[in-house]
Amino acid sequence: MKSEDRSTDRASRGPAGLRAGLTSYGDDGFSLFLRRAFIKGAGYSDDALERPIIGIATAISDYNPCHGANPGLVAAVRRGVMLAGGLPMEFPTVSVHESFSSPTSMLLRNLMSMDVEEMIRAQPMDAVVLVGGCDKTVPAQLMGAASAERPTIQLVSGAMLTGTHRGGRVGACTDCRAFWGRHRAGTLDPGEIDEVNSALVGSAGTCSVMGTASTMACVAEALGIALLGSAAPPAVTAARLRVGEATGAAAVDLARAGTPIKQIITADSIENAARVVFAIGGSTNAIIHLTAIAGRLGIPLALDDIDRWARDTPVLVDLKPAGEGYMEDFHRAGGLVTVLHEISDLLHLNVLTVTGRSLGDELERARPVRSSTVVRPRTTPLFTDGGIAVLRGNLAPRGAIIKQVAASPELLCVTGRAVPFDGVEDLASRIDDPELDVRPEDILVLRGAGPVGAPGMPEAGYIPIPRRLAERGVTDMVRISDARMSGTAAGTIVLHITPEAAVGGPLALVRHGDLITLDVPARRLTLDVSEEELDRRRSELHADRQPVASRGYRRLYVERRSQAVEASSESISTNTSAGVLYPSIRRGRVL
Repeated sequence: MKSEDRSTDRASRGPAGLRAGLTSYGDDGFSLFLRRAFIKGAGYSDDALERPIIGIATAISDYNPCHGANPGLVAAVRRGVMLAGGLPMEFPTVSVHESFSSPTSMLLRNLMSMDVEEMIRAQPMDAVVLVGGCDKTVPAQLMGAASAERPTIQLVSGAMLTGTHRGGRVGACTDCRAFWGRHRAGTLDPGEIDEVNSALVGSAGTCSVMGTASTMACVAEALGIALLGSAAPPAVTAARLRVGEATGAAAVDLARAGTPIKQIITADSIENAARVVFAIGGSTNAIIHLTAIAGRLGIPLALDDIDRWARDTPVLVDLKPAGEGYMEDFHRAGGLVTVLHEISDLLHLNVLTVTGRSLGDELERARPVRSSTVVRPRTTPLFTDGGIAVLRGNLAPRGAIIKQVAASPELLCVTGRAVPFDGVEDLASRIDDPELDVRPEDILVLRGAGPVGAPGMPEAGYIPIPRRLAERGVTDMVRISDARMSGTAAGTIVLHITPEAAVGGPLALVRHGDLITLDVPARRLTLDVSEEELDRRRSELHADRQPVASRGYRRLYVERRSQAVEASSESISTNTSAGVLYPSIRRGRVL
């Protein structure tokens, strides 16, 4: 960014430090006098109060073990801020953990984003450090900060360490699903599954594989909103603490420069982040989150863009669930820096980062690790045709997603009978019924689990293999739904079918025994039923498929959420949609 542009930004920000955002008493002088009096009661000196104020959004909670090491990380940020001449000010926000959020963490992502936005707006700070990691935390923080329009830098919590089970390395949560699948199939006894349960999570931190948390850490780095090299160091390492200190110092520089978030997160940096998702074999949830972040800044992101970028971005990172390694291995392989060097020809290298330098300049300063097999060279990719594919057809007229890199190759082009389930409760009650009419070659269908129907779009897309088939050795089947799937999961699973069943999408019309064709190379998902028959079924649909809520945030969500649709500049400007697949809330509205 040009120096004169930065000067203009600083001048346009208005009052800084304690003078910013004064509480209204009808007398600004008294407002400042009162604010200074109270903060001095906490022991602050006049010298400290004249320094750039760096807010630190902590999201620490005993219910969030992903953030269990964050107190030490926040201390490192504070140290970095003070060494650079700033004043660190911590503040809490909503903290969302996937396993401790009922009915689903995605429902609460938007609540957290509202909290982050309003607390940034309400309190005086010249820049803000967002500290978090578990799945929905990073997108919620970036969504809120984007709307608050304050200089921002992201710091992720870092991944957990792996554990050991009977001599083998294990980690959450891809291995969680693999061992539980064996337990369901009857090949793992209750004693051993209990042993596994105590070994899967080796320390505090986010999942140790390339799930949603690790994917979003890489997304933040690729966007330029986090320091280069900050995504991969594990949570409980000295490297993570050094990243925290450097982030604190960078936040002070960012505050002095006054660089707004909209100059860092741009259409070009969104494309960079999307390509990184594909190159790392990242979570399908990242598409939902990227779209919501982009929507906050008025940047359209369409499924056609996603599919086009994915087709020529090879998968290079050999981590579970698409490969074999863990985040510790990725860190030793140079982390995202090595990936960015490998795909640099596909990136916009002139985009601005939080350091004030371009991504290209940052990459020139950072050395890749070329000797590791965890990050493959372009000549020998893990997968050539993009980790994620966008499907369309009469069953998904506005799009669906499949993580093809984590699917069984023999199931990517098949036709099978539909075995439908109406919602998560129906799935749970019937999936293991010994009388269920299901065969290995069938296609399991879950509907009523989208953003409207659930509500909140739970991670129910990883439909379990029916027990009697699992006991026969079946480990994968084609599964399709309007739900999400954990980024740690693998399988031939079609997700985010839009429009969803709850608003009358074609998924609501599927009957047991209908033939469905999945053709990933052709990007097609079709229900082999005549239009006349579909029209007849449509006329029989009930109008009471959508949930209701009596009060609180859930009522706001249910009443104001929108159907998951493809982004357009018109929909963003009129506040009717945040883009693909999941609504986001801005200033109390569902977009």
